[in-house]
Amino acid sequence: MQPLTVHRYGSPAAPPLVLVHGLTDAGTAWPDLVQHWGDRWDVHAPDLRGHGRSPRFTTEELAAPPDVLLDDLVGLVEALPAPAVLVGHSLGGLLALRAALARPGRATALVLEDPARPSGDVPDPAFVAAQERFLDSLTDLPAAVRRMVAESGWSRAEAEAWAACKPLVDRAYVRQGLWLGDPAWEELFDALRVPTLLVVPPDAPMAPAVVGNDRVRRVVVPGAGHCVRRDQPDLFHEAVDAFLAEVAPAAA
Repeated sequence: MQPLTVHRYGSPAAPPLVLVHGLTDAGTAWPDLVQHWGDRWDVHAPDLRGHGRSPRFTTEELAAPPDVLLDDLVGLVEALPAPAVLVGHSLGGLLALRAALARPGRATALVLEDPARPSGDVPDPAFVAAQERFLDSLTDLPAAVRRMVAESGWSRAEAEAWAACKPLVDRAYVRQGLWLGDPAWEELFDALRVPTLLVVPPDAPMAPAVVGNDRVRRVVVPGAGHCVRRDQPDLFHEAVDAFLAEVAPAAA
């Protein structure tokens, strides 16, 4: 497989941290978090396959996109010089969780921002159609940025980065690849062996109902929606910084 495009931030001398974005975003969609952390981490932010500047899915890869996405992330983590903290949002949260289970020795900690619940092996036609309509609607990106800033309260940097990702999404993946594989969910969290912070909004239908693993902590962020770090950046940073200061103090 062709390698992913990986964006680098922070300091190469710092401990490694991998940012795994959500559906229709890219590795460039973390501007406020990258600025907040500065040089505390050696940040690797891939464009997932079918997103940003990374390769498109081949016809063969579209037969099993969850496996392809996971293999990409596992390959990135294994190539790092040391085990890394994995931070994932939505689709990226599910991938980070699966990668930590597949290669537990390569993850020092997980931060999962409202991770996507796996959906099984059949695409939801309504969800696919909604994503197509959403991407089709973004014909005027400056107007979309103004609307997001006004309606959501996101910073302009976040809104601009969010909008810039959308024309780069692989439409073949959206039409044919939007399923997330094995629907096991609570069982994944119970199997974790690394410190994990689950950061969710008050209304979090995708979050696991019960986690019986004392390595997993849940933080509910008031006033947030699915994009917790964009909706409530100060509360997100406070929770994540405190967690990382405890489990990865060399950097945090």
